[in-house]
Amino acid sequence: MGKSYNIAVIPGDGTGPEVVREARKVLSAAALKFGFGISYHEFDFGGDRYLRTGEILPDSAVGELRKYDSILLGAIGHPDVRPGILEKGILLRLRFELDQYINLRPVKLYPGVTTPLKNKGPEDIDYVVVRENTGDVYTGSGGVIMKGTPDEVAIQNMVYTRFQVDRCLRYAFEYARKRNRKKILALCGKTNVLTYVFDLWERAFHEIGASEYPDIKREYYHVDATCMWMVKNPEWFDVIVTGNMFGDIITDLGAITQGGMGIAAGGNINPEGVSMFEPIGGSAPKYTGKNVINPLAAICSGGMMLEHLGEDKAAVAIEKAVMDITANKIRDLSAGKMGYGTAEVGDLVAERV
Repeated sequence: MGKSYNIAVIPGDGTGPEVVREARKVLSAAALKFGFGISYHEFDFGGDRYLRTGEILPDSAVGELRKYDSILLGAIGHPDVRPGILEKGILLRLRFELDQYINLRPVKLYPGVTTPLKNKGPEDIDYVVVRENTGDVYTGSGGVIMKGTPDEVAIQNMVYTRFQVDRCLRYAFEYARKRNRKKILALCGKTNVLTYVFDLWERAFHEIGASEYPDIKREYYHVDATCMWMVKNPEWFDVIVTGNMFGDIITDLGAITQGGMGIAAGGNINPEGVSMFEPIGGSAPKYTGKNVINPLAAICSGGMMLEHLGEDKAAVAIEKAVMDITANKIRDLSAGKMGYGTAEVGDLVAERV
């Protein structure tokens, strides 16, 4: 037996526990085949705990999660909890306090999966978005005065430091180099309107690229143009790097082009600390307990986690297994239309691994 990994698991809300169960099933199959160990410890952070105790995330949680090699997350979002409470109190707090400053989002169309983009196939949709994950309007900088009056003022500031920008850009350049596909890094911004923040991004982009990564071609696109090209010519892209808000938006657009939230996986990365991997879709509470939700995004998130931990062969095996069943088994990625139940899909992937 090779190395053993301690994984913190947050199944979360709705269908989160169901998709996490299948991800664990596949991870365990990969560990057995490739000779490493995985042990899991579950945490009950989520809507049910909040409704039961009034506690969103205990003060000890962040320190305890730092002890693990990685975190596997199911979903956060409860129909009986007002939107924003759990998302900010769990997801954003963990991202910020664990300094998971990269949100990594592969956009890859697998064989057999239908895309809404006319005449596009797997050879056209295969790129990665590197989203800065700890700055921007998500920091909560701003405020409200005279709330509830006709003169109410609301301010939410887009905030970035050079330090945050530099480390995100270096990660993106390194990723483009490691990916070794087209070796193109595209900066997505809005320099013609957000003239302070994206002037900083653009200057840093070219300074770092020219001095440290001369082998990586640099391109720049306004965010609105990026959205157009993601639909019209996705084959242009290799790696896209962008800020937190724009990244949040364009990765959902990317997800639908690769077949929807049921296949879209993501990682919240701290290259020097503890990272967290999750399907980017929501908790889908209406499907809870029905064995119909698609677990492939969670399974692919587990594959991303293994790649991050250095188990590259196991990660490749998981992705190949998923591609095999999308090409040959699953009719539709939508909940209830796959032709298989949630647990059966997990079994299919695990068997192929």
